[in-house]
Amino acid sequence: MTRFQSNIINWYKTNKRDLPWRETNDPYKIWLSEIILQQTRVAQGTDYYLKFVQNYPHIKLLADASEDEILKLWQGLGYYSRARNLHHAAKEVCVKYDGKFPTDFKDVKQLKGIGNYTASAICSFAYHQHYAVVDGNVFRVLSRVFGIDTPIDSPKGKKVFEELADSLLPQQYSSEYNQAIMEFGALQCVPANPDCLNCPLSGICVAFCRNLVKELPVKDKTTKVTERFFNYLFIENNGKFYLAKRTGNDIWKNLYELPLIESDRLFSVEELIENESFQHIFNQESDIRISNGVFDFKHILTHRRINARFFSVQTNSVNMNKNFQEVLKEELEDYAVSRLTEMFFEKALI
Repeated sequence: MTRFQSNIINWYKTNKRDLPWRETNDPYKIWLSEIILQQTRVAQGTDYYLKFVQNYPHIKLLADASEDEILKLWQGLGYYSRARNLHHAAKEVCVKYDGKFPTDFKDVKQLKGIGNYTASAICSFAYHQHYAVVDGNVFRVLSRVFGIDTPIDSPKGKKVFEELADSLLPQQYSSEYNQAIMEFGALQCVPANPDCLNCPLSGICVAFCRNLVKELPVKDKTTKVTERFFNYLFIENNGKFYLAKRTGNDIWKNLYELPLIESDRLFSVEELIENESFQHIFNQESDIRISNGVFDFKHILTHRRINARFFSVQTNSVNMNKNFQEVLKEELEDYAVSRLTEMFFEKALI
């Protein structure tokens, strides 16, 4: 075993976190944890993992659940396509493999929502198969220690790092090593201001020796952020409220939200009243009153910045041809909604 491998594993034995998915070899639970932890901090993801395991201790229970139930349990975690893919893959396992999670790497990778990294993690941690895991933490550790400035988000970079990771994977203890290098990147070799002076790899780290820690790893692409403006209507009609289900391939697919008018800016009350889409929500004889108080929120997603304004509207008639779901106030929190809508409910339903 090389100095790099042994130092990583020794560090891990002393510093690893006590995480519930490390206490099992069940591929279902390991898969569940890996999907939840994509784009999610461990501190936040742990509670969701425990909720899913409690509600769906076996994959068949997850497959048999409705999408609305799964999205509601996922609420607040973001990147909801993960939840939909999770549900789809659970059904695949039940249909193709009689409810038993596949053991072959190619079969695992073909499941909905599973890429090379997730398949490698499942096969390594559940079955102790010889596959190197390469996530964001591993990219960062390898880039800094070996001084690699090839962009990690380029095809060439992915190939370079995957080949290096494969070459470093020890024949013995490969599962523990994979856990160790990921944990090392998460706790020790962090993105900003890592504690290099107390790092067991500082003596062999190219980035530390050449003062390149801040420059590595390199990314080739920058994320273009789109600005969007959402005008939401919190409509009350004789104790009834209204929700609409988002459809199409847009953000928050299949989640519920309040009636929405998207525009190129946030409306004033006067602009809202004059808006044609607003007028079509109500019947011609409707009595409409709009509260002067509005709630404004900014919500940042990976590629979008959502500027939202929530208007409270009282009326005596709504055009139900708009496919609204009519609910009581106490039922609003039973529906799976985006974190943005959830934040409004937290303020408006006190």
